[in-house]
Formats: sequence, structure tokens, C-alpha cells
Amino acid sequence: MLDAVTPGRSEAQPAGTDGAAGLEGTEGRVRPVIEDVQPVVDDGRFPAKRELGDEVVVEADVFADGHDETACELRWRHEDAPGWQSVTMSALDNDRWRSSFVVSELGTYLFCIQAAVDRFATWRRDLARRIEADQNVAVELLVGAGLLEHIAARAHRSDRRLLADTADRLRSSSPATAAGTAAIVELLGAPDLVAAASRYPDPETTVCSSDFSVTVDRSRARFGSWYEMFPRSASPLAGQHGTLLDAASRLPYVSSLGFDVLYLPPIHPIGVTNRKGRDGAPSKSRDDPGSPWAIGSAAGGHTAVHPDLGTVADVARLVEAAGELGMEVALDLALQCSPDHPWVAEHPDWFRSLPDGTIRYAENPPKRYEDIYPIDFDTADWQSLWEEIERVVRFWISHGIKIFRVDNPHTKPLRFWEWLISSVRSDHTDVIFLSEAFTRPKLMHRLAKLGFTQSYTYFTWRTSKWELESYLRELHTPPVSDFLRPNLWPNTPDILTEQLQTGGRATFMSRLVLAATLASSYGIYGPAYELQESRPRSSGSEEYLHSEKYELRHWDIDDPKSLSPFITTVNQARRDNPALQHDRNLEFHGVDNEQLVVYSRRWTGAHSDRTRTRPEANTVLVVVNLDPLYTQSGWVDLDLTQLGLDESAPYTVCDAFTGSRYEWRGSRNYVSLDPSIVPAHIFRVEPPGQGGEPQTKDPRNTDPRSKDPAR
Repeated sequence: MLDAVTPGRSEAQPAGTDGAAGLEGTEGRVRPVIEDVQPVVDDGRFPAKRELGDEVVVEADVFADGHDETACELRWRHEDAPGWQSVTMSALDNDRWRSSFVVSELGTYLFCIQAAVDRFATWRRDLARRIEADQNVAVELLVGAGLLEHIAARAHRSDRRLLADTADRLRSSSPATAAGTAAIVELLGAPDLVAAASRYPDPETTVCSSDFSVTVDRSRARFGSWYEMFPRSASPLAGQHGTLLDAASRLPYVSSLGFDVLYLPPIHPIGVTNRKGRDGAPSKSRDDPGSPWAIGSAAGGHTAVHPDLGTVADVARLVEAAGELGMEVALDLALQCSPDHPWVAEHPDWFRSLPDGTIRYAENPPKRYEDIYPIDFDTADWQSLWEEIERVVRFWISHGIKIFRVDNPHTKPLRFWEWLISSVRSDHTDVIFLSEAFTRPKLMHRLAKLGFTQSYTYFTWRTSKWELESYLRELHTPPVSDFLRPNLWPNTPDILTEQLQTGGRATFMSRLVLAATLASSYGIYGPAYELQESRPRSSGSEEYLHSEKYELRHWDIDDPKSLSPFITTVNQARRDNPALQHDRNLEFHGVDNEQLVVYSRRWTGAHSDRTRTRPEANTVLVVVNLDPLYTQSGWVDLDLTQLGLDESAPYTVCDAFTGSRYEWRGSRNYVSLDPSIVPAHIFRVEPPGQGGEPQTKDPRNTDPRSKDPAR
């Protein structure tokens, strides 16, 4: 372990280039090179992301010219801590080094890598070679004594005495006999001596990388099951406007399904001017409630609650009721206004005026939203606008909201989001921002880098095996996995994909399994998904017919066709298996059928606190039939190393849907999935000695016909 060197001398500091004058500030004895440090996002411009309790694994290429040994140390500290902690890095192959540290506080951690040429370790290595070659090493012992004396001059008291005493013994040693040589080898190999000598590199020849950062969020940033619900449709009576208290009454049901985040679309007053009718029609009847995203009326704006929903105090009651069930409430943050929003009259310069004096309404050609004015972030009064939006966010935080789903953040300035999120999290490190940015990859990535905790993804439209495998590999692999946490949604109130329109019950089931097991966070637009709502507004549209965005809906959650038992089973598997609660751990496996996708998630306790007993590894294997019509079967070809299994030993797989247990052996095993029953397996993989006895030893018999959890 290196010590007594203050981080800060960067290997990247420029050296002079023109003659003697250019050598000022250059230390010619600094020889190590530090490259390709990970996890680092955009050369350190943005922090990497991790969660509370994670073990942050740091790697780097570290080397020097010549044949000298190199010593590497990882240093880290929380941004509020006064001093650095350190640990020696271990050498891997090809000049790659690795070590890790555990993050135990929310906020930002800094880390760096320090390297030095280790002359004493080099001398020990070469001395051993000389002794093995039966060479005279008397002079070499004097060289080693001198090296130890130089190190002792920099050492702390206890180490100084050990190093100096060893130097004295080397000077008086006699390597002339075999016994004398053996004594020298034993002396120099003592662990306490090796550790003491490595703690004090020469500060004039030591190099330190730049400081890099890691943002640490609470575990909900990594793992959560989201359920979206319109509270105005939560009334137990059909045709009656629901309230926030009705939504609170629905919480035990949502919790029983296994969800832990209740996400509410905007709950604010809805404008009257240009209010949309059913299915977004430009004309409306007197009873049409309008779109919740047309925010603002005479009753208030972004800090008000729609009078028919209740009051701000009811929001706090809903949050409290959710907390009693171990759940949280997420609010929609939609930065747009109806023509009736108070901001329109108070700050007309926050909106873009047209030459005819009217304000431009929202458009996404060919879509037109006459009931919504977009905010003009190019206003000269941008600073007041930014501060007002921050006030809105802090207002809801003060009433218990800690999660915000942000509507279309890619249509607002990136610098605004970086400022807002940083400002809010400076004193509310537990607040989570979910980016609803279905946009170009680089823009989506930038939003994640500059502070959004989670991100919507393209999963919604990834349907083929090749698309799923290539895209999810990207999401689970650096560099993307170091800054973007995916939240997978098979549907939203805006998106009813063609696959859900035509695939029937089996597609709803398979897409749920994929979303819930390919990433640690996922969500559904709840009642519509449970009841397999699949009617589009028109051919070729992804909009729902009778869209809940424009009218009250009454959902019969007791309908026998509901997928609620199936959803409950999937969410229970997520809670029972830590492997499904961590990302950056996805592996796809081979199978001889393109209609089957096979993947595993493995957790080894690497993210647990190292001061506790490390739990047993947990491995989940998922097989999904992508064909909604026909039974598909095949031989899976598993990478047993990735699964932590021995090629020669049998192992058991236990299916979450049926509870059936099967004994498998080797890498090739047979599966068959009938989509009319259950189109997927979620297997917990149990090595020999874990779990109970398998119910069958026939590797072909994995058809769960004996029990149908979907009905």
C-alpha cells in the first residue's frame, strides 16, 4: 500500500517542449504511465453512477519503461471527507491493474490512481534470480540495504524501525552458505517487510492520475417496479371522477402485485382553452376532462392540484399511505402550460409569440397540441424561469415527493437540466429523476450523463431476438452502463406498439417478462396492461382508442382475464433474486431456435458491504418464446462458467411460474414453451447441494402444463 504521497501530481500534466526553458516544472524521474482508467465517463467530465453499498471496481493500464516493477494504489474519498483512503491494486494481465472500494454514503466520491516505480520490489525480484543462478550476491545485499535506508527515511516510526533493522541485517548477512542464503530469502519475503517497503514511494518519482468521480444514489435508483395510474380513473364508481384518496385506496392492490413505485401523470389543474376532446379530438363536449398534460387554469399551475382530484394535503396523505406499504409516489414533471396557466399572464415573455400576436402552441408535426403552450427557454428572462422551475420541484419535495418522471426532457436545454438536477441534489441526494426521452441515442446519453438518475429506453420497440440481444448488451456494458440506468417499459399511455396490438395475451406476458428481467427497473402503464388493452385509435397509430389521456376510464381490476396473477409472480421473482436487482450482469446464451431468447443474470455479492458476511451467489436463467402463436422448443447452449457451474456436476433449475424443479447436466438442455400457457421460464439456478430435490430428472420435461399461473 502506497502512503505519504498527496494525490495531485497528474501524469497528464504538460511537460515543456522547447529547450531548457521548457523543462521548468518537469520531473524527469517520473516514469509510470496511467491510461484507460475505468469507470470514467467522457474523460472525467461526468461522474460514473453507482448505488449505495456497491463495490466500485476500478481498473487502469499502468506501466513504465524498462523492466522495473511498478506499484499501484487506488485512493478514494467521499467529497465531504477530509482525507483519502487507499488500497493496493492487483496486477492482471498485460499491465492492467484492478482494485475496488465500497460506497457507503449518498453523494459524490472521488478516486484516483497513484503509481510509482518500486525499486525495492525490482531489487528483490532480481536478487531471487541471482540466487537461483548461484551468483555471488554480497554486493547486491548492500544495494538492498541502501534502498531500505532511503525508504526508512520517509517512513512512520514503527515501519522506520523495521526497515532500518532489516537494512542492518542485510549489511551483516553472509550469503556464502546455503543456510545464509535461505535466511536472506526468508527475511526479505516477510509480509510485514514487503508491506512496509511498499507504503512509501519516492514522492519525486510518483505519479497520480486526475481525480475522477462517482455519483452514489440510493438503491431505488437501481431497482424498482413502476406502476402508472391516472388517479382520476381510480373511482370505484364508473363515470365518477376519481381522487387522490381513491388512488390511495388502490395502493394495497398495487402493492400486492409487487410494485414499489406508483407513478402519477400530472395532477395539476387542466386548462379549458382549446381543451381536447375524446381521443384528442379538437372539439370537446362539456364533460370532457381534458389532457392532464395541458397544465394550468384559474385554479393554479404547477404547484396546485386539480380541484377534482383533491388538495396538496391529499398528496402528502397519498405519499404517507404509500410509505406504509414500502412504496413511493412518483410525480410527472411536465414543463409546459395550457393557455390558462398563470405563467402565461404573469410571464408572457416565457412563451414564443408569432407575428400575428398569438402564442405558438405545441407541435410535433403532424401532431398539433392546441391546448398546450411550450415554454420558450430562449427567453431573455431565462434565469427567472429556471429559478421558478426549481421552486416547483422543491415545492413537491417538501410534500414528500422524491421521484420525478420528467416529460420530454430532450426538448429543453441540456445546461438547464445539469444545473437543476445538481442544485436540487446538492441538499436532496435521495431525489430521483427519470428521463422520458425517446430521442436520438447521443442526446439520450447526454441527459443521463449530466444527471438524470434513470432513462427510458428503446426497449419498447425492440422486438426481434437480434434487436433485444444487441441493445440490452449495450445497456449492460461500459461505457453506457457506467452512466445510464435503464428503465424498461413495454407500454405507456402514449405508446401502444404494433406488437401489443396484434400479439394477444401471450405477447403481453412475454413482453412483461422481458422488461422485468432484462433490467433492474421496469414499469407498465398498469390497468391497460393488466387487461391487455390493445385497440389502436386508428390503423398504423400507436395511440390507444378511448385513450385515458382524454377521458375517464373505469378499469375492472377483478376481470378474470387480468394478468394480475402473472404480474405478481414475475415481481415476486424479482424480489426473491438479487441477480434481478443489479445491472451490468446480463449474459445471453445460445439456443438452436431463433424464436427463443435465453439469458442469465448473476449476482455474487460483489455489491454488498465487505464488512458483512458475503451471501451465496444468485443466478437466474430466463427463456422467452418470442412467438405468440406456436410452441417453440430447442436446445439451449449455456456458458456454464458465466453461470458459476461445474461442467461435470448436475445442477437444478427451479421455475418461478410453476415451482417445478428440474435436474440439468452440462451446457446443453432442452426447453419447450407453449405461449397459450406461459411463454417464458424464469429459472433460479441452484448448484449441487442447494435447494431441494428436483421433481424430475428428465431435461426435456420443462413444459409447465401442470400449473397455469396466468389464469
